[in-house]
Amino acid sequence: MATATSFQPSPDDSRRRKDSPAIARRVPYSIDMEQALLGSIILEGGSETMALCVQERVRDASFYNARHQLIYKAMIGLYEKQNPIDEITLGDRLRQDGNFEAAGGDAYLIELSNRIDTHAHLSYYIQRVRDAYLLREVIRFSNEAIEGAYDETQDVASFLEKTEQNIFSVSENRITDAAQPLEKSIDDAVQLVNNMIQNKGQITGVTTGFADLDKMTTGWHDGEMIVVAARPSMGKTSIALNMIEPAICPRPGHEAVGALMFSLEMPAEQLAMRLLCSRARVNMTKLRDGFVPKEKQQDIVRAAQELKGAPLMIDDSSGLTILELRAKARRVASQMKGKLGLIAVDYIQLVNGTDSRIPREQQIAEISRGMKGMAKELRVPVIVLAQLNRESEKEKRQPRISDLRESGSIEQDADVVLLLSKSRDHNEDEEMAAEAVPRDLIVAKQRNGPIGTVPLYFIKHLTRFENSQRHSA
Repeated sequence: MATATSFQPSPDDSRRRKDSPAIARRVPYSIDMEQALLGSIILEGGSETMALCVQERVRDASFYNARHQLIYKAMIGLYEKQNPIDEITLGDRLRQDGNFEAAGGDAYLIELSNRIDTHAHLSYYIQRVRDAYLLREVIRFSNEAIEGAYDETQDVASFLEKTEQNIFSVSENRITDAAQPLEKSIDDAVQLVNNMIQNKGQITGVTTGFADLDKMTTGWHDGEMIVVAARPSMGKTSIALNMIEPAICPRPGHEAVGALMFSLEMPAEQLAMRLLCSRARVNMTKLRDGFVPKEKQQDIVRAAQELKGAPLMIDDSSGLTILELRAKARRVASQMKGKLGLIAVDYIQLVNGTDSRIPREQQIAEISRGMKGMAKELRVPVIVLAQLNRESEKEKRQPRISDLRESGSIEQDADVVLLLSKSRDHNEDEEMAAEAVPRDLIVAKQRNGPIGTVPLYFIKHLTRFENSQRHSA
């Protein structure tokens, strides 16, 4: 291979500015590494290599050479439609985009495809291309900061905040594969708790964790998109964990199901703490105060050992796009070697659209379609948490499927829609004093089954939901 890294400025750098203080200095980039990365994608066909590139947040702007930017942008277009990537399909896509000649034509595509003999070193190429891009971004933001510092007429506080945000954005782009084994989260979370949910009856899919819901749905099935929606602070995250737990820690005689949870709001350690406390039935409030009986401490140790071996991966990356989220899911599915059986996303309104310029409702529609596409592609049920708007609270009624916030497409794409709400006959004063409060889980939509209401109880000090039979007098 030729020289690995070159620092000679290139006329292809569309982001350099003529008034930059560093215009005469050398810019970090590597044409060889960029060619090797593009060649790896062409050589492999685009499925696995592009999934890794998207997961590692490689964008067209990550490339220094303008031709490489156009080629990678075309690759992204093919990948989004799940089309193969080779010299022919890539050339056709570039023609559709009007960039065929600017990208170097057939001759350059063939040159790229012959650049390497194997894509075995793909991760290294990605790292080198991405690192060079991040260094260029630091240079760009630093130049802007230097120039801005000479402007005495501006508001200093706003200037410093903008500069800090720019540097922070570069740091954020370094975040890559954040999915981690539950064992690590358990260790970080401290020793904590939850007793395994007992499910009854025959089901054909992955158990929901709730007997009455299992009877209505016969479990979660491959390719289904299940939406669980509620107003803030109603327990969306808790019920998602309650649904995951019996899958990863099944009752004796049943095989565990691998699960992946995307937590865009809550850190992995906090999720692990909730899972532990819930499973060992330890009061989280007393635990924070340090008042835990010895027998409960033993329960914590037992639950921690059980959960350490559980096949759950948690990705607590924030600011993910639906494309990045799907790429991460593909990678985890590959790592689990066919044992991934459940995905949960907390929650859909926190997922970023691929184009921030379009209205948010259109972004949510794109994200919703992507969630359903992920369920079908990976052949697993996907539980998607969502927020409801304020209409039901204003009108003091039970929520409806039309209350789904920001987009009606969620309702259309979902196979099952569950609405979590207070019980119809709830009493605010009684609920304040009670440890277990009634909740209604409304099955508002089910493509292949009945609709209705499943009564549950929310155990406040355990932050867990349980079947109503357990609390009926």
